[in-house]
Amino acid sequence: MKLTFLGAVDGVTGSRHLVDTGERQILLDCGLFQGFKQQRERNWLWSDALRGLDAVVLSHAHLDHSGYLPALVKHGFRGPIHASPATCDLAAVLLLDSAHLQEEDARRANRYGYSKHAKALPLYTKVDARRAIAQFVPLPPGRELKIGTSRVHLTPVGHLLGACAVRLEHRGTRILFSGDVGRTHDLLMPPPQPPESADVLLVESTYGNRDHAAEDTPGRLASIVRETTGRGGSVVIPAFAVGRAQALLLALQRLRAAGAIARELPIFLDSPMAAEATALYGQHRKLLRVGAREMSTLLDGVRIVADASASMRLSASRYPRIIISASGMATGGRVLHHLKVLAPDERHSIVFAGFQVGGSRGARLVAGEREVRIHGEYIPVRAAVHHLQGFSGHADRHELLQWLRGMRGTAPAKTFVVHGEPDASDAMRQAIERELGWRDVRVPQYGETVTI
Repeated sequence: MKLTFLGAVDGVTGSRHLVDTGERQILLDCGLFQGFKQQRERNWLWSDALRGLDAVVLSHAHLDHSGYLPALVKHGFRGPIHASPATCDLAAVLLLDSAHLQEEDARRANRYGYSKHAKALPLYTKVDARRAIAQFVPLPPGRELKIGTSRVHLTPVGHLLGACAVRLEHRGTRILFSGDVGRTHDLLMPPPQPPESADVLLVESTYGNRDHAAEDTPGRLASIVRETTGRGGSVVIPAFAVGRAQALLLALQRLRAAGAIARELPIFLDSPMAAEATALYGQHRKLLRVGAREMSTLLDGVRIVADASASMRLSASRYPRIIISASGMATGGRVLHHLKVLAPDERHSIVFAGFQVGGSRGARLVAGEREVRIHGEYIPVRAAVHHLQGFSGHADRHELLQWLRGMRGTAPAKTFVVHGEPDASDAMRQAIERELGWRDVRVPQYGETVTI
């Protein structure tokens, strides 16, 4: 059996791990590369390793784990795409929105001439996304799936609605892929279930070199809102439409109820996809740690911005307000229009909630850059920029080690540390060796193939 690392091994995006059992080729995750240009360009490079693919198994719906599926289908893949039912539902929303943004970005680049290519083309279209969605085959956690003589099953790990670790067993050899592991005390999701025994482990390391700050994150958000509105400004929060937007809405509703922020302060959800995802969270509420009654109030008093023209008018408004808009790392979407208008004004605040991939606009703004390029223009940044990592859905170093300590059976014979920036992955490798005493722990290289 062979394992090839086709993504998320020198960064946190493009999660793709190919398992060749000798009789079937199974891809664990099919993610989009984001962040630095040299990584984004990998999206356009077709890998011949995927040519004989038989099936895909997704850990969860985030685009860095699912967003390449329409391109895979565009290249001729016609096999099944297995994922938990909630992941199938969320990924359908995310992939259609991603395709829409791909088309819009190409159209805008051609209209205003800021593409370096003779004609900008989308990586994939909504037609490709719909074809990929049609190939989804739900796999409920706890049930076993057979792909040839291999057996696959999913175990919930928090992080996001429907997110699961994937275990693949072939002729007695067990591979466990963590996907993204959630937090012990997440606002929305229950803690991750303990990992099952495995001979080979692939574990994420997004926060492998640090722990989340011990702070009252909602309280800090309330302080930012009060200070910003007190000087006549507005708060814009770039947020992933799936997962992060719902956690922010929950936090804001609780702050309103406690009187920590003004009840009359307008809150706008400028993301139709986030509104759709919020409805899906309601449908799958049994998977959450939040009660049905509180989930039903998530959108109370929240104004949903339906179309692009209304979004433009919202940007131009002068009264204080909170705007939640995608995307979470300011790599695209309607939030870019809000940043173009609000970033040059020192009265306003920009709040990033959670991890920012290196090379993304979000990462550059958090690092303190005072100018950002949007739609071919350089925009000065005078607004206050805040980073609330406490809203991250990823387990930190301590929580990852606690999750690994709960593994049933003996330690894995081989452990591969993936899905982290180089310093985070290597720190997690060292922590696993030092604190757990596991042997043969390493960080793989992009494109590397190992024999199991």
